[in-house]
This record gives sequence, C-alpha cells and structure tokens, in this order.
Amino acid sequence: MINIKEDEKLSIMNHSCAHLLAQAIKHLYKDAQFWVGPVIEEGFYYDIDLGDITLTEEDLPKIEKEMKKISKDGKRIVREELTKEEALERFGNDLYKVDLINRMNEEDTIISCYTQGDFTDLCRGPHVDTVKELKHFRLLKVSGAYWKGDSKNKMLQRIYGICFENEEDLNAHLEFLEECKQRDHRKLGKDLDIFMFDDLVGKGLPMWLPNGFIIRRSLVDYITDKEVSLGYKHVMTPSLGNVNLYKTSGHWDHYKEDMFPAMELDNESYVLRPMNCPHHMMMFKNSLHSYRDLPIRIAEIANDFRYEASGAVCGIERTRAFTQNDSHIFCRNDQIKEEFKAVINLILDVYKDFGFTNYSFRLSLRDKNDSEKYFGNDELWERSEKDLREVLEEVGVEYYEAEGEAAFYGPKLDVQVKSAIGHDVTLSTVQLDYQLPERFDLTYIDENGEKVRPVVIHRAILGSLDRFIAFLLEETKGVLPLWLSPIQIIVIPVSTINHEAYGKEIIGLLKENGIRVELDNRNEKVGYKMREAQTRKIPYSIVLGDNEKENKTITYRKHGSEEKITTSIDEFISVIKENIKNKNL
Repeated sequence: MINIKEDEKLSIMNHSCAHLLAQAIKHLYKDAQFWVGPVIEEGFYYDIDLGDITLTEEDLPKIEKEMKKISKDGKRIVREELTKEEALERFGNDLYKVDLINRMNEEDTIISCYTQGDFTDLCRGPHVDTVKELKHFRLLKVSGAYWKGDSKNKMLQRIYGICFENEEDLNAHLEFLEECKQRDHRKLGKDLDIFMFDDLVGKGLPMWLPNGFIIRRSLVDYITDKEVSLGYKHVMTPSLGNVNLYKTSGHWDHYKEDMFPAMELDNESYVLRPMNCPHHMMMFKNSLHSYRDLPIRIAEIANDFRYEASGAVCGIERTRAFTQNDSHIFCRNDQIKEEFKAVINLILDVYKDFGFTNYSFRLSLRDKNDSEKYFGNDELWERSEKDLREVLEEVGVEYYEAEGEAAFYGPKLDVQVKSAIGHDVTLSTVQLDYQLPERFDLTYIDENGEKVRPVVIHRAILGSLDRFIAFLLEETKGVLPLWLSPIQIIVIPVSTINHEAYGKEIIGLLKENGIRVELDNRNEKVGYKMREAQTRKIPYSIVLGDNEKENKTITYRKHGSEEKITTSIDEFISVIKENIKNKNL
C-alpha cells in the first residue's frame, strides 16, 4: 500500500483535496465549521462541526458530486500571508480556527491562508495550483472524532478521502481497500464466530467464542511446548497487584496513564496489571540463586489490562484486556549474547512455522531529550544500548534504529510485521534490562561468594495472542492452517436417511484420532452445504454417498479446490494426522 504522506506530489494533492472537501461541505451546509484537515498515510481527512446534522455514508456521494462541480470550475488556489490580528479578523466566526490562531506564535510562525473561489481556509500549504487538478478522488467513510482528541470535548464528524493523479491508480487503490475489507479481522472474527464484543460488557473487552477458544488453546499449546523444550519454566501469577509493586517497578510513575484506576480494598490499593515483569521479579527474589542456576527462564501465558483510549481500540488488534506470551530470562552478563541469540532464533523458528516473511527488526532506543519518559541513570541506559547493538551485530541481524520507542526501563528489539492490509504491527519484542533488577534489589551469588545483579531479558514471541490472531486472520483471509482451524473437517452425507449412519461412523473414527470434526446432517442440498463449508473456511469437506458407503471409502475436497478425491478413511486419517503433526501451512 502506498504511503501518501511520503509521496510529495500525492501529499500535496490530498491536502488540496481536503480543502476541496471543506469547500463542498460549506456549499451544502452553510453553518459548517472546520477544525483540521491533514494528510495521513491513507489519504486525508477533515474534522467538521455540523451542529445537529449527522452525516452517514449515504451522504458522501452528494458531497463528492459537489466537489466535482467545484473542480470543473477550475478556480486558482491563491496563498496569502496574514498577521495574527488579520487572521483573527478573517476567521473570527469560526471558533475552531480562532483556537488554532491563538495558539500560534506570530514571531516563529508564518500565518497563511489559501483561497479558491468563494472559500478560504487557514493553512500552511503547499497546494496544487488550481482545483481543476483534483479530479480523481473518492470519499471513503465518515466517523466521529473528539475535538483535539480529548473525550471531554465536543464530538466532531471526520470525513476520510483519497486522491490520485489518474483514474487507474484510484481504481487500483479502491480494489485494495475492498480486499482489506474482506481481510479485516473484525469482519472475519464475526463471520467465523471467533470472538465478539458487547458494550454492556465493556469497550475493548473481547469475548472468545468456542471457535476462538480452540484457536487460542492451540496457539498456547504450540508456544508452551516450544518454550518447555528450551528450558523455560511456566508459572501463573495474579492479574492484579498492589500499587506499591508498580511504584517499585516504576510503572506507577511512568505508565499510570495507561493503567486502569486503582481499587481501594482493606486499606490497600490494587490495580489491574498492564504487564507481568513486576510479578516475575518477585518470583526470582523469592529464592537464593547461585551463578550455576542461571539462566532462569520464567514464562507465563498471562492476562493483562491497559486502559486504551476508546478511539484507539481496534477489534482484537488493540484491546483493553489481552493475553501475553511473556517471559523473563534472568542471566549473568556473560550469558546475555547467548540468551539473546536463542530468543531471536526462537522468533525466526516461529515465523517460519507460520510462513511470515514480511518483517523487519527495529532497535527501539530512548529519546535522550525526553528524560521524564524513562527512568534509571544514563550509565545503565548507555550500557544496555551498547550491549544490545553488540549482540545484534554478533548475531548478524539486520536492523534499523528508532529513537523514542524504547520501554521506559530499557531498549528493545521489536519485530515489525507488515500485515496484508498495510498495518505496521509489532508482534514480537525482546528487551534488555539492567534497571528492574536494580529497583527490586535482585541478586545471585557469584563464584566468589559475592552478591551480584542479574540482567533481565524481557521477551514475548507471539506477543499479545489477541493481536497475533488478528494478524493471522488477515494474513490468511480466515483460511487458517489445518492444525489451527476450529473445525478441521466437515462430514456431509448425501442423504440424511441413507448415509447418516455411515457419516457418524466416519465422525467416530476421526474423533478417535484427535481430529476436530462436525457432521452436517441438515436436510439441505449437498451443493448448498459444500458452499457453506467454503464460506466457513473449513479445510476439508467429506461427502458420503452410495459409492462411499458401499466401498467403505470417503470423497473429500480441500478448501479452495474443485478437485474431489476418493480414498480409504485410514489413508485419509494418516494424511491429516501427518499434516497436523508437521503444522503444514
């Protein structure tokens, strides 16, 4: 997907088109007032106050029609520079523009506006020369947006759009957007009965339906088995903790705004945990450790809670309650490189299993100019960033650096994956931490009998299971690999009278072999049942008629294929079990 903001020509066109949208809105709704209309990666939007009028998707063609009318008129777009006093006089009737102007420093900022025909808008620019250049655009959707992004302010109406140089590029983009709709995990989650939301339960709080629970359980078993084979010890800790625990860890001072409010119980304050490291620090501290004991790898499939803004919540990709595949490795300094390398190898192994190829490694560092965002001393930060670079270079991992993306307690390596619908998603993360062992006074006894601080490596391979499943659904368009599919096989008797008994016999054999199977014995035509099985993304459909019953065979069809294959049930089960065992894609 093209990034409009990074393409200079398209960026200018889209910003100009935002003004064209605003002019059309002003023609159609004379009392409209405007906040901001920036260019974004996906095109542009404008935030508008229409008073009591609420726009819907059905209103967009009418607005587009007016935009095309203005474009054909071909007026030039003229720039004008203003003093602050002139700007306030020009836009005095628009409280949103007045707010913008009042927050401008006239000495440091050139205040400018652009006029096209009967419409003038406050703007830095630049713009195209004439509105006639804006021909190939489309308004995409309308939604709500709080003024200045603050939920305490008025809700404005945000109209999104896109503009291209020619019709071919516009149509190609619209086709891509349609493909994105079909891949959207929120649509797939609903269509395939994987998860649900309800405002009565709470925004951003997913409920996993039976199909979704099977997927989650399969993923948990998969990653747990891998971790156990690599020497991880799995634990279970509570989903909340005393506020003092988070004051010790630093979360309370540096992460409180992203946490749910504290609860007062028995003269103590408790909070739902946003992450699991403080609990794991206390587990390490619970026992005496020798240098021979290290590394100690504590792992947990843990439920966490973060108070995401309602506008940021997005299906199961970004939620307020989620489950992390989390671990903390307590090691000696001389073990850092070996352990870090092992974590990277585990990430690559997992990505290979799922066929992920479109990913990159990002070294996330602190912003030295924003000291309030991070805790700890400069010496520990510089040491951890230096060690992390050395590890990456020794392991031979290609990476790019990003200032300001570190955790508040240390630098990290993020694995950024580009989803099928263009989202840049962090799936896995590895962090090197000298700070928390210091804050929790963690020690082990070295070979000289002295107390020494361990180093902690925080790592999440699948990351948030919720986000991982969202990414997987969009990558596969809901066609999950056989081993992950909630229903792996559906058995369809041609006749419920003549073939149902044989169908139940086949069902029994499949279940005995641990295969998830369903019998469709509804009184519907076979073709209808087969089409529905395709819609439900079930990997294999078995059809049983007279020939199959008489010869003790089955006829099956893979999802997405028209080929029908007849074979013995034993041979079929053998193939399926091998497929599941090898986790074939």
